[in-house]
Amino acid sequence: MKLKSQFGCLLLGIASFVSAQNFISVKDGQFYHKDKVYKYLGTNFWYGMNLGADDQKRLLKELDKLSAIGVKNLRIMATSEGDSKTPWSMQPSLQPKPGEFNVKLLNGLDFLLSEMGKRDMKAVVCLNNFWPWSGGFPKYVSWAKNNETIPYPPPAEGGDWRIYQEYSAQFYNNEKAQEWYRKTIAVIVNRTNSITKKLYKEDPAIMSWQLANEPEGVNVIDEYRNWVDQTARYIKSLDSNHLVSIGSEGYTPSEKNGTDFRLDHKTDSIDYFTFHLWVQNWGWYDPQNSKESYAIAIKSATDYILKHINVAKEENKPLVLEEFGIGRDEDSYDWRSSVSQRDKYYHFIFNFIYSNSKKIPVVSGVNFWAWGGIGRPSSPRSIWKPGDDFTGDPPHEFQGWYSVYDTDLSTIKIIKDYAKKFNQFSTQP
Repeated sequence: MKLKSQFGCLLLGIASFVSAQNFISVKDGQFYHKDKVYKYLGTNFWYGMNLGADDQKRLLKELDKLSAIGVKNLRIMATSEGDSKTPWSMQPSLQPKPGEFNVKLLNGLDFLLSEMGKRDMKAVVCLNNFWPWSGGFPKYVSWAKNNETIPYPPPAEGGDWRIYQEYSAQFYNNEKAQEWYRKTIAVIVNRTNSITKKLYKEDPAIMSWQLANEPEGVNVIDEYRNWVDQTARYIKSLDSNHLVSIGSEGYTPSEKNGTDFRLDHKTDSIDYFTFHLWVQNWGWYDPQNSKESYAIAIKSATDYILKHINVAKEENKPLVLEEFGIGRDEDSYDWRSSVSQRDKYYHFIFNFIYSNSKKIPVVSGVNFWAWGGIGRPSSPRSIWKPGDDFTGDPPHEFQGWYSVYDTDLSTIKIIKDYAKKFNQFSTQP
């Protein structure tokens, strides 16, 4: 009887060890998966949940295409807030009212994760947003203030980015907003997949939970940093299997944004560094003057990336450039226009991250922004509206700006070539 008991404990221990190996972990400043170093070239596929709910046929095509070119890591949104009247946001939303969840979208998220699991894909699951294109922080604040009007940034007429950012940052100090957000986290993290019958917290298709997309500490830096630590600890109290990341944009060129790459990630409740790079948005690159500005953009991007690499090395945490992109030639928004500058830039970024990843262990991954696949804007430079295809460009940005379409064959070849190189890390003994 004692022998049987000991044998049973041994089997249970082995099963637990094998199960633990299925999840992405961090050891000595690197990601590991099944005892091998895990590095990746991924993409932003924020609208996957909505496709899972409303267009499963397209979702399967997109996942098959991404898998075929070696893109196995997808950064997705698992939450969205606001009703059909909420401007410039993805619709339908997961949470049209506080505490009221769209079951069809939850099932769509189930479908997305189940299909990713079949293809050995990993998801970085984003749980909120500083920006309005999924509702996010400002919607929580507005709800807590009895549906107060949000001072939206452009494309709203007369929109102001700074006024909007200050409003969004009120989220950290609003107790009601925080209460609703934690309940939303619990709904997602504790969910059982309706298809696989597997708890999300036990699903190896999930790589990490992410607090939000590009949260900033505008005027409330201490409160922001405390929110990062406490929210990450809350997630870990619910789920001990998965990693937790911020979704940080990094240092950014603006000191007023209230971010400090090193200090924001200092807490041990955050498992790895993330940063974003936007040469065009930040004025380092002008597509209508590409000959002169491209060299400036590359120099600025190089310095910016190295700055973040140096911090990650010193702190010995994995580092992922999880957003970067650039517009089509001559600032065109037409999906049929040329992408020679984009190809050049993608090659540079992928090669720079890959080259550094070979010699600097903490350099661990890169995600381009963003996969548009077979989706197409209703017209070039249009604003997204319900009924339009989802593309890589979120609803508050002009459609056709950064999307990589299935017909961008030269770009896809570059992605495929470098995805293969990154994937080879996982085959090494």
